[in-house]
Amino acid sequence: MKLAIVASVVLFFNFTIACAQQVGDQYKPVLDEAAQAPTLEPNLRKLTDEIGGRVPGTPAMDKAVAWAVDAFKAAGADSVRAEPFTMQTSWSEGNTQVAVTAPIQFAVRAVSIAWSPNTGGITRVVDVGSGSPEEFAKAGDFRGAILLVHSKVLEKWEDLFNEYLDAPPIIDRALQGKARAIAWTATREHDILYRHINAAPEKFDVIPSVLLAREDAERIARLIAAGQQVHMRITLNNHLGGPVKTSNVIAEIRGTEKPDEWVLLGAHLDSWNLGTGALDNGCDAALVIDALRAIRASGVKPRRSIRFALFSGEEQGMLGSISYVKAHRTEMANGIAAVIFDTGSGKATGFSLGGRKDIKEKVDAMMQPFAAWGADTNTTDAFVGTDNLDFLLEGIPTLVINQQEANYLVNYHATSDTFDKVDFAELKKNLQIAAYTATYLANQPGSLGERQTRAQIEELMKETTLDKQMQLFHQWDAWAAGTRGRSQ
Repeated sequence: MKLAIVASVVLFFNFTIACAQQVGDQYKPVLDEAAQAPTLEPNLRKLTDEIGGRVPGTPAMDKAVAWAVDAFKAAGADSVRAEPFTMQTSWSEGNTQVAVTAPIQFAVRAVSIAWSPNTGGITRVVDVGSGSPEEFAKAGDFRGAILLVHSKVLEKWEDLFNEYLDAPPIIDRALQGKARAIAWTATREHDILYRHINAAPEKFDVIPSVLLAREDAERIARLIAAGQQVHMRITLNNHLGGPVKTSNVIAEIRGTEKPDEWVLLGAHLDSWNLGTGALDNGCDAALVIDALRAIRASGVKPRRSIRFALFSGEEQGMLGSISYVKAHRTEMANGIAAVIFDTGSGKATGFSLGGRKDIKEKVDAMMQPFAAWGADTNTTDAFVGTDNLDFLLEGIPTLVINQQEANYLVNYHATSDTFDKVDFAELKKNLQIAAYTATYLANQPGSLGERQTRAQIEELMKETTLDKQMQLFHQWDAWAAGTRGRSQ
């Protein structure tokens, strides 16, 4: 076992040396400093173990903002500020209780879906399978019933995306048939519970919903399949509130030659609170802070400014990055790129370029030093789901890190998303990629790609189906109304 550990360490440093040799003398100090990462682990431990899960509007989120301000200052930022904004709705889970009452009685392990309204009482359970139109039709009359929706075990990124994609039409069918509530089957085994949100940003959900532990949900399904009439009690006492203030935290290394032009390196600081938000997205928040430290300690002076952003409200619909873009709209013309990390500590494979085929050749060249890590495969897809979206809608090139699933999926938004799940060897490699990318883009003589016009953005949307994704996830109306994104 010790020999294996030693071999892994040697391999890591050999890769680091190889990368440093390929990037040349200009960026080698940045890679060297990032490889050391002295504050990465202690910063993350404090954020997760001492502060914990971070829902905007809670004391934990306020503590996380203060933690981030202090950590950026300690890292050597030229400036640090908390930028407050208001979320129009607030929510927290109350005392969720679910139990089967007939034909037998047993407690069901469950959590409320985020932003779910409340409900109470006993009613029958109707199995609607995976929720297809055919399965709904087969279920017959389900007025006033709790709908049990099946799922497959999560294995790939596509499974997670489909879990979100499948929910809106199922909810629509449930409402049309006047169901009382929806009971979703967890996609994770071993009683792992997690939090999803199906509501539109800054709105409460339209039907009470709970997530059931997979093993309990399958037990209920077997009872129904055996011809039993199953009744279940769901009691939700969630706290549904009005506006709350929260803050993004923004730090900066000021550019030496073109300080008004900027590259942004970002992650989100908030998390759900069933676990302590280590993989989603504490590890990348700590990465952003240590990237600033590494660049500052390296002595490399970026020609353009580098902004380091930790956004709040991402889990509620990227509210923090929306607020940031609105507050800094007059500066969007000076944006070179927004680089976002948001998928844990799995092995990086390259960047998703948000549909920008025009920048792929330059990014491919930029990532060549990381070919030895397999991190040089860049894709031109675009998707809803993280804090690059509103920079994309402003026409700015965006780079979102692509990573292998590793242990991210099973722990995503879950009770098990804790500090011990973080792969620090891979996270340090990702830190090197982040610090290098931000510095490289800040120092290039020209732009990475031209700022797109609204017409070009709309064409990109059609090519990548981003328009359909935005419609499905309640992100479209403001764009269509011209109040979100580039105006012309």
